[in-house]
Amino acid sequence: MRKEYDFSKSVRNPYAKHLKKQVTLRLGTDVIAYFKDLADETGIPYQSLINLYLQDCVQTKKKLKWAS
Repeated sequence: MRKEYDFSKSVRNPYAKHLKKQVTLRLGTDVIAYFKDLADETGIPYQSLINLYLQDCVQTKKKLKWAS
């Protein structure tokens, strides 16, 4: 590796700010525990696992099934 790099001609990624957005969610402790356990098994951070699951829901257009 070099000791110094020249970033004077670098360009910011115009899409970077649209990749993810920080939000605040209130999740049940059981949901958090589930994803944290899954994170321990897979080595993937639990927040990334939640995001992957939600992305899958979006891509498959999964709908909630409410029990009345």
